[in-house]
Amino acid sequence: MTTPDDGGAFVPGLELARTLHEEAVRPLLAEAFPGLGYAAARVGAGSEVLGFDTARSTDHDWGPRLELFLSPGDAARHGKRLREVLAHRLPRQVRGRSTHFRRGPDPLDPVRHPDWTEGPVDHLVEVHDVPSWLAARLGPAAAGWYRTDPGAGDWLALPQQRLAEVTGGAVFHDGPGDLTAARRHLAWYPEQVWRYLLACQWRRIEQEEAFVGRCAEVGDELGSMVVAARLVREVMRLSLLMERRYAPYGKWLGSAFGRTGAAGELGPLLHGALTSSHFAERERYLCEAYEAAARRHNALGLTAPLAAARRPFHGRPYLVLDAGRFARALLETVTDARLRALPPVGGVDQWTDSTDLLGLPQAVRTAVGALG
Repeated sequence: MTTPDDGGAFVPGLELARTLHEEAVRPLLAEAFPGLGYAAARVGAGSEVLGFDTARSTDHDWGPRLELFLSPGDAARHGKRLREVLAHRLPRQVRGRSTHFRRGPDPLDPVRHPDWTEGPVDHLVEVHDVPSWLAARLGPAAAGWYRTDPGAGDWLALPQQRLAEVTGGAVFHDGPGDLTAARRHLAWYPEQVWRYLLACQWRRIEQEEAFVGRCAEVGDELGSMVVAARLVREVMRLSLLMERRYAPYGKWLGSAFGRTGAAGELGPLLHGALTSSHFAERERYLCEAYEAAARRHNALGLTAPLAAARRPFHGRPYLVLDAGRFARALLETVTDARLRALPPVGGVDQWTDSTDLLGLPQAVRTAVGALG
């Protein structure tokens, strides 16, 4: 039998979760809780939910694990007993991977490590109800989003990583249908929110595209490199947004970008911008990436076509796309009055270090943050 750390053949976590449900959990539920309505899925936190797990992932919080969703009433009535039944009757391994997860000595440390046991397994088959799980992942207002869509302000307050966790992974069974409905409601932004977020992403590029040259001009080559790296990140996130994909957090951003249709064209340009040792070459690579992104914007047909060519930054000797043109054109297509009333700072992933937000009066910043 494969031990947790012996480097055995890697099986993706979603495949392990499916096997755990099909071969162990579903038969146990049918026998011990006949007629119980439930959903079984692998969703939430974890590299396997986004499809990025590798053999390196197997050392903690990874293995045969599952989320079970009951109605709120059934979760209250049966949750504790269900966990106990699974602890005593789950197989100790699934496809060579242990179903027992050892807890560390620090009770405040949530990390769990796969291990073997001769007794009941301390498993990672978690029991939830859909409203409480949504509220825990996305905030109190999310409890009803298996029945209704979020509002415009709600969407802007949701980190894309959390949205990716809720809508990624896999659902193996959903008798009640509530989990599937929630994932459908959260699958992607409404059209108006998407246009607003795209505009704000272009605005983020506009805010800094001239600084690669300006930093270098005052002898701050390191600063120019830092700005270039920030702009590379913004172009990557723009590409994901254009292709209607939630951007994960930093560890997986490059992996997610690599799966986009834009990666083949933009990837070498962004790599060139990051590895260039002189600001002029750095600027050239970035401008080529901006132009490629601009052509992709035009192909979306969301605005009238815009010139996708670099130009001087006003009277200064820096080359830019003037990304604000794309932001303004997109904002003109936003008809939702709530979104039109907001400054172009975007969602929570965008506004945290936006110079637009930093320059607003405190009362306006508070109103934007509250999204009421």
